[in-house]
Amino acid sequence: MQIIANLERCVGAGQCVLVDPEAFDQNDQDGTVIVLRPHPQSALEIARAKEAVNVCPGRTLSLQD
Repeated sequence: MQIIANLERCVGAGQCVLVDPEAFDQNDQDGTVIVLRPHPQSALEIARAKEAVNVCPGRTLSLQD
């Protein structure tokens, strides 16, 4: 599984960082998402990645198998 971020859609709300600060950060310049852990492995990491995708207001994040 891989987390894909479409930076053109990112609104910099930071919801993904709130869900999983070990997997996501924000660019200091414009607030866009930085994926720190693009390949979640454990069940907990995958669950958090799915939650981050669901709460993203810009629909920036997606998961690819």
